[in-house]
Amino acid sequence: MKFNQLPPLSLYLHLPWCQRKCPYCDFNSYQASAFDEFAYIGALIDDLQQDLPMVWGRQIHSIFIGGGTPSLFSGQAIDRLLSDLRACLKLNPAIEITLEANPGSAEAGRFREYREAGVNRLSLGIQSFDDGLLRAIGRIHDSAQAHAAIAAAQQAGFDNFNVDLMYGLPGQRLDQAMSDIEQAISTRATHISHYQLTIEPNTFFHHETPLDLPDDDLSWAMQRRCQQALARHGYAHYEISAYAQRGRQSRHNLNYWQFGDYLGIGAGAHGKLTLPAENRVIRTQRKRQPEEWMQLSRQAKVRDLHALDEQDLVFEFMLNALRLTGGFDKDLFRQHCGLDYRHLQSGVHHAVQRELLQETSTSLCPTALGLRFHNDLQAIFLDLEPAKPGQISISTDFEQAR
Repeated sequence: MKFNQLPPLSLYLHLPWCQRKCPYCDFNSYQASAFDEFAYIGALIDDLQQDLPMVWGRQIHSIFIGGGTPSLFSGQAIDRLLSDLRACLKLNPAIEITLEANPGSAEAGRFREYREAGVNRLSLGIQSFDDGLLRAIGRIHDSAQAHAAIAAAQQAGFDNFNVDLMYGLPGQRLDQAMSDIEQAISTRATHISHYQLTIEPNTFFHHETPLDLPDDDLSWAMQRRCQQALARHGYAHYEISAYAQRGRQSRHNLNYWQFGDYLGIGAGAHGKLTLPAENRVIRTQRKRQPEEWMQLSRQAKVRDLHALDEQDLVFEFMLNALRLTGGFDKDLFRQHCGLDYRHLQSGVHHAVQRELLQETSTSLCPTALGLRFHNDLQAIFLDLEPAKPGQISISTDFEQAR
């Protein structure tokens, strides 16, 4: 491996508590009626000190505050967090700072304080505007609160916000999926995340009676029709489940998909850093349980730190970059992996033969078939026998990317 330049650097901060854990959620989050928010903020900054020597002098291009439900934290706590980060890190003057928020009335009341603290992008966990569907997936807000939260975000001065929607919900009809996407569009959201409900292991839904989920044909019809509606209203489909108005793609998420670097701070957070002096790329992960993580020393907070070998780099790069609907330049692989393009050639050849990938002299791009069956496309670069559609499930290890 040889690195001629460093990739962009982002920062992910994990705030793990929720008012109630959703039955489909497999993120590292915990239901809590009370917690010491300032003690946790202090622990975040202490945790950051562990990684600072590896990123001295590098500029942070984006910050994502995810969870959990970060909007359970007060405006004062978020202001303290961002002030302390400015003292520790070199932030890009045009930095994108995103905070995930739920539509509860208490959280919406804090939006103006978040804006004043320096947050300039919200990601709102709406999931649906249909009260019946919200109850079916265990959400604790209703449609009225969802619309009120969006209005509150706009009134607080947020001109850049994401609406998070799901489709393929229990008992959902095509017209309901279309109504959700049309209502999201009507809010003038700059970014819409639209993804299918999947039942993951270690969730409440996985252990319950099987849900009445739409079949594959209906789910595909929902996806296709909603994509068409989004395109008609100027939302560019730039990543498997992400749509944005012109110039409003999530810079933080793009850095993930382009295999950039990111610090991962907080209970259970993952990170990825390039160390050119050592010619290696490392992965980091923090201890998961927040109370335990807070009490540990800086070094003990890190559960795992390991270097990626060449095969890891090939797979992880393609796992992420193949999510981009417009593909990527081949030079990006060389720059961010420190490897020659020959490491990709056999997998690319196989994917092109299966009509999952299109290759030019300078770029690679998933085909329409490759986007529809992107797990199959990704599996090629895992050096596995390609599975039939639906037989393999591969996901990134980022807590959230909205």
